[in-house]
Amino acid sequence: MTAVLLASEIPVRAAAPAVVDCATPAAAATHRPVTGSVHSWDLSTGVDGPGTRFVTFLSGCPLSCLYCHNPDTMAMRNGKRYAADDIVAEAAKYTTFIRASGGGATISGGEPLLQPVFAGELLHRFKHELALHTALDTSGYLGARATDALLRDVDLVLLDIKSWDPATYRKVTGRELAPTLAFGRRLADLGKEVHVRFVLVPGLTDDPANIEGVAAFAASLGVVSRVDVLPFHKLGEAKWDALGKNFTLRDTPSPGPAEVAAAREIFEGHGLYAV
Repeated sequence: MTAVLLASEIPVRAAAPAVVDCATPAAAATHRPVTGSVHSWDLSTGVDGPGTRFVTFLSGCPLSCLYCHNPDTMAMRNGKRYAADDIVAEAAKYTTFIRASGGGATISGGEPLLQPVFAGELLHRFKHELALHTALDTSGYLGARATDALLRDVDLVLLDIKSWDPATYRKVTGRELAPTLAFGRRLADLGKEVHVRFVLVPGLTDDPANIEGVAAFAASLGVVSRVDVLPFHKLGEAKWDALGKNFTLRDTPSPGPAEVAAAREIFEGHGLYAV
């Protein structure tokens, strides 16, 4: 098996130029099977884009989000190598059911843009071979790695904006906010439909000024059709423990219905549809 590195061991230069644009899928360009590190795949409804979706979770992520509910996807070595052919064949089993539900295929993670060639190959083939609606679930931090060709095969971007305040963003993720904002503006320039995801964490991201900043930015893009205000939860706590990692938000409560409603009202005040 090909040796793989921890995501934290992979040098990341978010501002680096994107890889060379290419109108053909990677397999056709290289004349060899495209493989990637995959954590898992599943069918889901309602949380990874419209309808029932075939969701491929890629391994590896440059962020270290304090509230991550899938910390086992952070390290690329925790995944298994699969050829794109294998994933496409698996998705093909469910296409009739997926289309009937108005669904599609979503590439998630981890962070799929840590493996842009593999992610791009899957998106291209889901869209053109299986005729499925496609979605990319990303933090946007590695948006510079997404070529225009990759984005042409994306119908919807699920953009996770962790915080508006740069210091809070750094505390939550260990990284900088600017690349995510730059990617959001690029998506707007391309006219891509975007769903913004915002995790509401008491004492961390719930400052009204912070929410106001995310809302104003999302509204300014003009392409955001939905905002998901996601209440912080601790369903991933056991995974942190199993990995021997310190879950620093162990004593943080989940926000109550009134707090979630208040956050949604801020987004709605900017003319956004928030759920």
